[in-house]
Amino acid sequence: MAPTLPNPPVPVTIPSPEDCLRERTAGANECGEGNITGAVVWHREELRVHDQGAVTAATNAADVVLPLFIFDPGFYGGDGLACDSRIQFLHECLRDLSGQYQTRTQDESDADDGGHLTYAFGDPIPILDAFTDAGWKVFAARTPTGRYGLSRDRQASNVGVRFVSGDGLRRGVDRTRHKWGDHVKSWFQNDRYTPSFDTTVITGHTTGVTIDKVEQEYQMSPTKSHVPRGGRDVAREKLEKFVGDIQSYPGNISSPLDARDGCSGLSPYIRFGCVSTREVYQYVRQHAQSGRGVEMFTSRLFWNRHYNQKLEDWPGWLDTAVNPVLEEFNADQHDPALVTAWKQGNTGYPMVDAAMRCLRNTGWLNFRMRAMGVSAYFHLLQQPWWIGADWYHHHLIDSDAAINYTQWQSQCGLIGKPGIRLYNPRKQVRDQDPEGEWIRKWVPELEGLPAEYLPAPEKTPLSVQRESGVMIGSEPQADYPRPVVEYETAKEQFWRRYESLKEEAAAKLGEEEIARRASLSGGITGAKEIAREYDESHSISTQVGLADF
Repeated sequence: MAPTLPNPPVPVTIPSPEDCLRERTAGANECGEGNITGAVVWHREELRVHDQGAVTAATNAADVVLPLFIFDPGFYGGDGLACDSRIQFLHECLRDLSGQYQTRTQDESDADDGGHLTYAFGDPIPILDAFTDAGWKVFAARTPTGRYGLSRDRQASNVGVRFVSGDGLRRGVDRTRHKWGDHVKSWFQNDRYTPSFDTTVITGHTTGVTIDKVEQEYQMSPTKSHVPRGGRDVAREKLEKFVGDIQSYPGNISSPLDARDGCSGLSPYIRFGCVSTREVYQYVRQHAQSGRGVEMFTSRLFWNRHYNQKLEDWPGWLDTAVNPVLEEFNADQHDPALVTAWKQGNTGYPMVDAAMRCLRNTGWLNFRMRAMGVSAYFHLLQQPWWIGADWYHHHLIDSDAAINYTQWQSQCGLIGKPGIRLYNPRKQVRDQDPEGEWIRKWVPELEGLPAEYLPAPEKTPLSVQRESGVMIGSEPQADYPRPVVEYETAKEQFWRRYESLKEEAAAKLGEEEIARRASLSGGITGAKEIAREYDESHSISTQVGLADF
């Protein structure tokens, strides 16, 4: 197939701010000579103009603003860790963002298919450097990132990109967790960023790069079902609807049956920045009836900032265990057959299998099912954490690296806090799907099995198996497999291995460097306190309440 994207990816010519303004106003006499200032807004994750610090900084600093999105090849293709359905959601958000800029100008012309959003393709650094050489200031919203992103952003700073911190996270201080809760609460309540569009011309530049060409280049073929449409308009609709139903939220978050419609559905929109967490917080506080639903939901917004702060404090969360004592835990247990059984939803534990099939087919799971899937993978199957974390990140439409990888490490117990939670997949059936409705949806081979046997199908009497037409076993003709590991045996084996390292890991958590990595809500002092007060008989919860921030 002939290449559809420009080669080289950097546009042959980058117009100056004056040239762009002449093109948009179609009249050089209106532009003046040599005194026109221009600013590029490099959009990455914060795909909105409302409450966006970089957009506000650019409109305050320049006469002409050029919004830019760069398709980085590193995030596409086989090594990109993003399924085609998530990329499609991103592209829908980009089209919506272009429309947000379009409504703020009278000019109807397009820059490729981006409207007033200019697209480029390739390594961002030479592209951004070309814009600064042409006389543009470049602004970007600063966001937490891993090692690759941190290196990229440092290079971007070296070519003149100005990163704007406007996400509520603490930066530039020695101890980010000191009075962190007060800081974030104040940020949530502060006025939102308001760009100065009335005094700015929004412009674009034709580069030959379009969303359609990118999708053709990578032969995108989204296959997931029930994926919501991307963009700010849909996000606002979901927010407004959720506020009317928020009182039922506490009762809907645990069951996978109820959570699909009972939760806000805002997570992918927050992840791509169609709305800010602050905008959501303020809208809920202003429009929802006060009660437990409001408090529980807004606490989740604090948790969102909490886990983003973790990645901001240490980029290694994406690839390295926080606690060095636990770095290689489960590495020597790696069994590709067990990993495949977990990924494909063939572990012999119906609730786990339903969750993994739902993830693969829809790109979504509620929090409890995500946590149960992690626990089954790491605590029962005892497989290396990073393989499972990457699998989640690939499939989840709402996957935010700052949340996915920090949650994986926290759920697995790789921080070194003495208390961790193992989910019993059989108990989850009884608690969250007692009639088996959700299991039968995603594991249809168990359709005929009576609900009382769904927590442990392998214990179903042979006569019931024959009568229901559901045979359990390892034989090729069996309808559903026996568990790939026996629950009690696997759990005891894991605990023996983990207990042998727990004391050393807790002590390591008290070291300054590791305490900083962990970025606990109690800060460095809290981490050291855990190490000092460690007692094998005392289980310390891996999560805290909002009041403890």
